[in-house]
Amino acid sequence: MDLSPEEREAGKENFQAAIQREMLSGSDLDRREFLKGGILAGAVAGGSLGAFYFGYEAADADPVRVGVIGTGDEGSVLIGAINPDYLQVVSIADIRPYNVHRAFHGDLYSPAAEAARPGLLKKYGWKTEDEARKHVKVYGPYQELIQNAREDGVEAVIIALPLHLHAPASIVAMRAGLHVLTEKLMGHSVHECKEMARVAKETHRYLATGHQRHYNILYQQAVDQIKRGLLGNIHYIRAQWHRGNLPGSDSWQQPMPYEAKPDDPQADKLVKQLGSWRRALSQARGTEIDTWRRKVAQLEAQIADVILSRPAEGAKGTLAEQYGYLTEKYPVPGGKVYDRPAIEELIRWRLWDRTGGGLMAELGSHQLDAASIFISATHPGQQKIHPLNVAAAANRPCFPADRDVNDHVFCMFEFPAPDYDAKDPIASQRKIGVQYASVNGNGFGGYGEIVFGTEGTLIIEREQEAMLMLKESQSKLKVDAGAALDTQASGPAQVAAEGPAMQVSRGYTEEEEHWAWCIRQDPRCRDPEVQPRCHPKVALGDAVIALTTNAAARKGQRLNFDPAWFDPDDDATPEGIPPELDREQYTL
Repeated sequence: MDLSPEEREAGKENFQAAIQREMLSGSDLDRREFLKGGILAGAVAGGSLGAFYFGYEAADADPVRVGVIGTGDEGSVLIGAINPDYLQVVSIADIRPYNVHRAFHGDLYSPAAEAARPGLLKKYGWKTEDEARKHVKVYGPYQELIQNAREDGVEAVIIALPLHLHAPASIVAMRAGLHVLTEKLMGHSVHECKEMARVAKETHRYLATGHQRHYNILYQQAVDQIKRGLLGNIHYIRAQWHRGNLPGSDSWQQPMPYEAKPDDPQADKLVKQLGSWRRALSQARGTEIDTWRRKVAQLEAQIADVILSRPAEGAKGTLAEQYGYLTEKYPVPGGKVYDRPAIEELIRWRLWDRTGGGLMAELGSHQLDAASIFISATHPGQQKIHPLNVAAAANRPCFPADRDVNDHVFCMFEFPAPDYDAKDPIASQRKIGVQYASVNGNGFGGYGEIVFGTEGTLIIEREQEAMLMLKESQSKLKVDAGAALDTQASGPAQVAAEGPAMQVSRGYTEEEEHWAWCIRQDPRCRDPEVQPRCHPKVALGDAVIALTTNAAARKGQRLNFDPAWFDPDDDATPEGIPPELDREQYTL
């Protein structure tokens, strides 16, 4: 993904020039001037860049009252992205004490973490947690928040639970009359996604899924440039998400409370860090005292999660088991057994097939969504284009047998080109190749997408920087000793030390705002023109791609996509399980 400094500057200038040419060719002078740097975000409608750019309206002093279900890593990011003009948080639900603490106070592990997860106090200007709790009710299980939604005045919920709970929580919420914005992936299986889509349709509720690239200005501009033919004919896309995760430094293997699993290599990190932070607090002076008090309180809350590994009152098993998480024993090399308590499945849910979806669900789904967006821009009309087939492989060279998910995944997709015709011997070869890789153990190149066309190459890095290479150029590899780490929930990714050419939102705020605007515009969800950009049919497509790729990677083979899998009204699914709306978990 790396270019020489000269190529990088030329690419930035080309992309900015292309944007300006596009703006000059239209009549929207305000938008053109903004993109040239002449208008600040605070000057646009309702203080919202998204409203100004994507065409929805200001909040009009009537924010949607929401409950946030799941306030962990990604849930706290979604809280941090809220524009209070559009959304008012009135309740939260999480069974982990640590996540409740972060929801209010933010994440102080690093300046980048605090910027992404500032907490409700900072978001709404409350001075203390006691003051905040006068405005925000706190629940444990998500069912309690939904059961009390009417009494609390909740109109909609943001769901950022582990993947296996997306469908149950979303369907129960919609049947309770609530609109839903759920984190990606839409669901844990394709039949669950179709169940979610059908319930959204029958209840007339908005169901949006958090593939935020649909609301990222750089991606929208890339689509515009592709539609205008600036890149020529698109024939190949390469994407990657490389991370430096290794045993002992794995962002998906969060530290366990020591009492819950004292033999875990990560377990004593919290205890040692707490001792270090307490010493720093004892030596702090002036305003540093408040900062270190907050940091110590965060670690103490994280260690307090140990209560989930204790016996549940009035029930067999621990609290974590009472909430549906499982204790398991796994055979490992050397005749040993890996003992996983239920609290570990809860805290490290991304590592297990039962609760998560691995690299394709957490990372690859975003980038295959982007590839599909780019390829769809080459076709006439507004329909999202789906792949024809995928060949995939995955392996486990880095981590021990303390997880189900693979360390690496590699895949190649074929998408139809605009002149593709399956029945014609020649036109049946008109395809666009998409190559994707996500690896652990080496973060070189970070994450991003490269779109290859006959007239130019478009490079998007880390959702924040775009470069357009209009002439052939030889990319040069270079080692960036000043690399930083991305602290988002997906884990660390190598990023360039230099700043982006144009600071843009990753899209979280805009997706939340637009969802809220849709609710206010048409609360019964009947207007086909008033829909979130990642509505159920779009989100279903992304889930089919990710989940089918997982199946292909497990088998190490090529699979063809059945068009019926992408139709929410068709019962066909790649796992062979038809949708069923009467499942027990879909009732309170």
